[in-house]
Amino acid sequence: MATEHNQEAQDLGQEQADSQTAQTQAETEQAEVSVEDLQAQITNLEESLKLEKARTANAVYEAQKSVERIQRESDKHKDTVLEKFAKELLDSVDNLERALSASGEEKTPMFEGVELTLKSLLTALEKFGVVAVDTANGFNADLHQAVGIDPNAKANEIGTVLQKGYTLNGRLLRPAMVMVGA
Repeated sequence: MATEHNQEAQDLGQEQADSQTAQTQAETEQAEVSVEDLQAQITNLEESLKLEKARTANAVYEAQKSVERIQRESDKHKDTVLEKFAKELLDSVDNLERALSASGEEKTPMFEGVELTLKSLLTALEKFGVVAVDTANGFNADLHQAVGIDPNAKANEIGTVLQKGYTLNGRLLRPAMVMVGA
């Protein structure tokens, strides 16, 4: 029985030794394969990293372009809104100027009040870039709209201003309606 037990122990020891030898051989093969596999994985990861860096750079570029586009659209929208608002206020300026011209030369408290109101409205418009068109330096088709001939004015000179014109930040908001000499 002891011999059988010794035999079993030897067989068990031999199996363990064989197992360890097989395991060592497998580990060696895995180590060789692993180095090649790892190098292939490193190459794949480097390529993936390059691709992801390119995608990230492209996304950053697109985001910057989107911000710039939105900024341009916002500025254009603000200009459009300011232009519409200023055009609406020009009707009030015209009405206040008509009230002043209709009251004559008499300086009543009402005349002074209308005059101060007109002055403050024009000051507020100037803060936002609304300026009256110059009519003293002759006729300019880009800034003036000729609506008639003034027999008392020289050729290409503005005789009578029927309605003031205005510009907004250098762009024509409303042309001056004038009568020009022939």
